[in-house]
Amino acid sequence: MTGRLGWVIAMTTLPNTPAEPSRAVSLSAALREAVQALAAAGVPDPDVDADLLAAHVLGVGRGGVQAAAIRGDLLAPEHDDALRALTRRRATREPLQHLTGTAPFRHLELRVGPGVFVPRPETEMVAQLAVDALMAAASPSPIAVDLGTGSGAIALALATEVPHARVYAAENSADALPWTTENFARVGADNAQLVDADLEHAFPELDGTVSVVVSNPPYVPDAAIPRDPEVRLFDPPAALYGGPDGLDVVRILSRVGLRLAHPGGTIVLEHGEWQGEAIRGILSADGWRAASTHPDLTMRDRATTALRP
Repeated sequence: MTGRLGWVIAMTTLPNTPAEPSRAVSLSAALREAVQALAAAGVPDPDVDADLLAAHVLGVGRGGVQAAAIRGDLLAPEHDDALRALTRRRATREPLQHLTGTAPFRHLELRVGPGVFVPRPETEMVAQLAVDALMAAASPSPIAVDLGTGSGAIALALATEVPHARVYAAENSADALPWTTENFARVGADNAQLVDADLEHAFPELDGTVSVVVSNPPYVPDAAIPRDPEVRLFDPPAALYGGPDGLDVVRILSRVGLRLAHPGGTIVLEHGEWQGEAIRGILSADGWRAASTHPDLTMRDRATTALRP
C-alpha cells in the first residue's frame, strides 16, 4: 500500500519473483544526515534548509516534510539520491533558492537562478514603504516605477497589492531579464509592464507623472567583500557593487527620480545599514524634501525615502 503522499516505499512481490532488497531509508534519518552536512559547511540554518530541500524533492510543503518525518515515513531511493545531491551542492554554499528555483517574496513565489539577484526578506519592508506611498497617492490610477527590478520582486508586489495602480519596471541585464520576464508572465498582473532599459534613461514618457519611484540598487562599495559566500560567489556583481562608496547608482537614481516624479511624489531606496546619512545628504542636495531613513525588522537602517518638491 502506498503512503498518503505517494512517495512512501511499497514493495510488491510478483508470483515466483523474488523481491529485490529495498534501499529505502527513513526520512527522519535522511534529514538528520543533511542537517549535519550543512551545519559542518557553515550553512546558517541547516535544519530549515534540509527541510526545504526535502520539500522540493518531494513536491510538498515544509509542514508536510515535518509531518512525514514524525510519522516515520520512508524515502524512495530516487528521492534519497536527489536529496543527497542537493545537500552536497548546498554545502558548497550554492544558494538554496538556486537549488529550488524559487524565492518567496511577500505573497509571491518568484523564479530565480544564476544571473539574477535573489530577493531578500529585508527588501519586503522596502516594498511595504512603496506600497504605503502608492496607496496614499491621490490619483485614482497612480503610477509607480521600479528601476533595476531584477527578479521583478518589488514591481510585482506593487502591482498585485495595489491593483488600481500602474506599475512600470526597467531591467537591462541580459542575464537577469529571462528570470524577470518569466516572473512577470507567471504573475500575470495586467497593470504591470516590463521594459528592457537602463535606469538612467528609462520611461521618458512618464516624466513628471510618477507617484512612487523605488529601487533596490547595487550599493556595496567596490572594495568591500560580502561576508556570505552565497552573496560573494553567486549573486551577479552588477547587482551588488555601486562604486567606491557604493552610492554611484544612488546618485543617478536621485536625478532620475526628480525627472520622473510629480510634485509630492516619493522616492524609496534600499541601502546598507551605514549609508542612510550619506543618502539623505545626496537626496537633500538634489532638492528632495523630508529625507528619512527607515529600519528593517532587525532594526538596521534599510531604506531612505524623500518627497519631490
